[in-house]
Amino acid sequence: MAEVHGRCDERFAGVREALAQQLDAGEELGASIAVDWDGETVVDLWGGHRDPERTQEWSEHTIVNVWSTTKCVLALSALMLVDRGELDLDAPVADYWPEFAAKGKKDVLVRHLLSHTSGVSGWERPFSIRDMYDWTSATERLAQQRPWWEPGTASGYHANNQGHLVGEVIRRITNTTFKKFVADRIADPLGADFQIGARESEVSRIAPVVAPPRPDAGGPAPDPESVSVKTFTGPKASAAAANSPEWRAADLGALNGHSNARGVMKALRVLSLGGEADGVRLLSPETIEKVFDQQADGVDLVLGAPFRWGNGFCLGSPVVPYVPEGRTFFWGGWGGSLVVLDLDRRLTISYMMNKMGGGLLGSPRSEAYVRAVYAALG
Repeated sequence: MAEVHGRCDERFAGVREALAQQLDAGEELGASIAVDWDGETVVDLWGGHRDPERTQEWSEHTIVNVWSTTKCVLALSALMLVDRGELDLDAPVADYWPEFAAKGKKDVLVRHLLSHTSGVSGWERPFSIRDMYDWTSATERLAQQRPWWEPGTASGYHANNQGHLVGEVIRRITNTTFKKFVADRIADPLGADFQIGARESEVSRIAPVVAPPRPDAGGPAPDPESVSVKTFTGPKASAAAANSPEWRAADLGALNGHSNARGVMKALRVLSLGGEADGVRLLSPETIEKVFDQQADGVDLVLGAPFRWGNGFCLGSPVVPYVPEGRTFFWGGWGGSLVVLDLDRRLTISYMMNKMGGGLLGSPRSEAYVRAVYAALG
């Protein structure tokens, strides 16, 4: 059986076994899993390799691009400003970013950005990944766009641009970049190994992401003017781009967090623990409750499947039936990374990997690990 490193409480031995099985089967290349339960790290495991040639082992300190799992830290950042009275979820975005009112967006509210209901789910084409790296130009272009649907009436996943939308609001309030906000106000206080992008000094420990298999091309061609196609082509995602120095240097609050399961867990368990972790309080319980204010429930215009959105997180979806109902919320990244925050159990589950799978959210691997954690809890 594949060697799995790290530690886990005996009660959670099934999680270790699940990771070993996925490594043995070749489903995983390299991965890490971390679980916090009531303020105690009960699982901190890793295994496999950083590279497809399997010449470099995934170590305790390996980090990887976590794709849209980054959005969980983006939501936490916004909620921190809400908690301090600096940001109002029900205020127009233009109260903080006046230019955003252009082209019929004066009534777009902050909560619409956090719940993917703003109508601005991508950039008008042509728009490339490189265009995202220029923060000023990219945000100016978003401010000058018209919504693609009536804001607040439906969700359309803000796949690539949510970090620029929410990040610009954060920048206007704090006069600091989102990258620096995360470093100074989240990662450093909580001792979380989490960065937006990755410093040059960290490159040697990054596991490059491995692109998922190409989806089958069967069926009718999608409408090029549909919200979904416009979102996913403005810009078109690229695993190869995520392995470039330019990507790692950029401020992409929706896409380029670099971490591992332990780092993500340390950054986010504050939400499962009532707003405080290791003596550091970032939020009040009352602010965390705002996540559960449902903003949309139905087929997402971009993802094409039912999702129930609160403020900043998904509250439920048949796409991930293995996340239990109740006071739970979650999200993950392209390829299968996933974070589950279960407030009833004061539980945080974090899974990060480098070999990307297909699908909208999570993967069979994600499911195996989450089910193993809940099986241990009984």
